[in-house]
Amino acid sequence: MNTIDTIRHTRQFALQLLNDLTLEQLNEVPTGFNNNIIWNVAHLVAAQQGVCYLRAGRQTRIDEAFYLRFKPGTKPEAIISAAEVEQIKGLLFSTLDTFEADYQNGLFANYNTWTTRYGTTLSNIDEAVQFLQFHEGLHTGYIMAQRRLVKQ
Repeated sequence: MNTIDTIRHTRQFALQLLNDLTLEQLNEVPTGFNNNIIWNVAHLVAAQQGVCYLRAGRQTRIDEAFYLRFKPGTKPEAIISAAEVEQIKGLLFSTLDTFEADYQNGLFANYNTWTTRYGTTLSNIDEAVQFLQFHEGLHTGYIMAQRRLVKQ
């Protein structure tokens, strides 16, 4: 299994965690957190776009407003509607499929070295994709913890 497939499997698991939650539960910010389940899911999309596309000097493949709403350092500012939840679910996989094609077409040759907030220095797209595995797992863990709190 390649790294992108690992990310895809992590996203499939994260998506399954949403199956029996109400819109209210998806939007609830549990005590001790500054975000909610659906923000974390949307953040997976936005962060991947920033880490892969923006750091390589490319435009994101998502709407700029979406990126700005869910990028690192943001938090939920409004209730996310049922229609937006469906859009986010679709973007989880469509953006990954697009990224995989862009990666195979060599779009990320001019990747700019940078250091993440976790202290990891990324010098190329392959290191970025490996970092994404960690990042996706971290936020999936947040989703799991928040799920336990909103289901009480």
